[in-house]
Amino acid sequence: MLKELSIKNFAIIDELTVEFQNGLTVLTGETGAGKSIIIDAVQLLAGGRGSQEFIRHGAKKAELEGLFTLPEGAHPAIDKCAELGIEVDEGTIILRRDLNDHGKSVCRVNGKLMPIGMLREVGATLIDIHGQHESQELMDDKHHINLLDQFAGEAIYDEKQQYIEIYQSYKELKSELAALSLGEQQIAQKIDLYSFQIKEIDRCKFLANEETELMEERRRLNNFHKIFEGSSLAHEAILGESKGIDWIGQAMSELEDVANVDDQFKELSSTVSEAFYSLQEAAFTLKNRLDEMEFDPERLNEVEQRLALIQNMKRKYGHSLQEVLDYRAQIGLELETLENSDENIQQNEKKLRQFELKLAEQAAKLTVIRKEYGTQLAEKIMTQLQELYMERAKLIVQVNEYSEGNFDQNGADEVVFYISTNIGEPPKPLTKIASGGELSRIMIALKTIFSSTMGITSIIFDEVDTGVSGRVAQAIADKISLISRNSQVLCISHLPQVAAMADHHYYIRKQEEDNRTKTSLTELFNDDRIDEISRMMSGQVVTEKTFQHAKELVELANSQKVN
Repeated sequence: MLKELSIKNFAIIDELTVEFQNGLTVLTGETGAGKSIIIDAVQLLAGGRGSQEFIRHGAKKAELEGLFTLPEGAHPAIDKCAELGIEVDEGTIILRRDLNDHGKSVCRVNGKLMPIGMLREVGATLIDIHGQHESQELMDDKHHINLLDQFAGEAIYDEKQQYIEIYQSYKELKSELAALSLGEQQIAQKIDLYSFQIKEIDRCKFLANEETELMEERRRLNNFHKIFEGSSLAHEAILGESKGIDWIGQAMSELEDVANVDDQFKELSSTVSEAFYSLQEAAFTLKNRLDEMEFDPERLNEVEQRLALIQNMKRKYGHSLQEVLDYRAQIGLELETLENSDENIQQNEKKLRQFELKLAEQAAKLTVIRKEYGTQLAEKIMTQLQELYMERAKLIVQVNEYSEGNFDQNGADEVVFYISTNIGEPPKPLTKIASGGELSRIMIALKTIFSSTMGITSIIFDEVDTGVSGRVAQAIADKISLISRNSQVLCISHLPQVAAMADHHYYIRKQEEDNRTKTSLTELFNDDRIDEISRMMSGQVVTEKTFQHAKELVELANSQKVN
């Protein structure tokens, strides 16, 4: 659930921290007090689209932070965090988002910086926000199949996973086939190009470490005189007239005599002896090197030309000599494929037909499951709608199969919700005829059905009860309360029936302080809560009769929740 929400410099909210509880939390207040601003903050925290317009006037940035606690056991949010490399300790996830005045967002999950897209992926496993104008899933036919598959649950999960694996292999093979099925002219052009490039690279006869070795050789050739002079002076210092090695030899001889009479000098004598023989060997090596050294200006020219050739090839085929060689290997394989394209096309077409048969077989299994559970879902939705006083509604979950050979990531089905809300009218696509109030009730019906299996920690309803009253309002209140038994629910409402069903009731007020408007949040208890419900029932003037009516409404709600 959303355990704690912290908001700073967001719209008309200066600074606000609130702790939420399980069950149904209702937020009420006058229009414009800032109720929807809090929902906007949660939506942005879950990865919604942000804007610098949300930043409070005069502030540099808006800061949003939410602490979520997860139930014990497996949870989609834990799986998603693991996939993104985010550690989750003790079932706690902290989302944070800063909106800067230059239009950029800084997003963190459990302290780890990440792009807005990843924040959105995590947020989708934690929060489900439904507003009076946000019935996207219902208003888009493409989402209906996801709702049906969610309802089918385990009955379809394994079969769908098998289908997805086959479909992914099918798509990859289809892409390969499309690449092979180029026009004859394009194939001929590619063959000519690759053949030329291969010949050009092969003509150079490059070796893997050649560039490094050539650069080292060029450095030696460019510094030949310095190397020769330094080596000669070193040899002269050891074996020349100054006879440096003779003095070391004398020291060695003297220390050997001393060590024979004093053991304390044995180690020192050994060190000097090793130095003598090392110098002697170094001197012989220097002499051999000097005898072999000969400056060859032609070789320097050859090295420069070879390095220039390598640079030219790198400009064409890669940033390094290894990349040039890798490119040669890659186009060699592609050339072989193109030269045998007819044979490869035939083989892939045969494989593709085999995949299509497998897809058709697996998609048929999905269709059977969807038709069975489509009937069950329609019946359950209609049962819920009857309790929401849409007794005359008739809803059909229509599963239509694509024409033979057509598939997508979900199978070969199109799922569309059809509804008729008036007797004598044939069912028509839900997206074409449902009103706002009807969509709200259908969405609440779906949330009631799915609430125990959604895995979402927090469901938010933003004024979904707008435009209803009387017995419909009470029915909606009952359903929202029922949903909160399985998941934390935050609800902004103007209906006293919904407020009466709340487990926790917060009042949002807007006030002026130091010539600035601020929003504050206060939890209501006992008589204060009944006063607020009375105000919702009658407006500003609250009479004793209204107060008693509100009190009775709360008592009835408490009794109903117990039952």
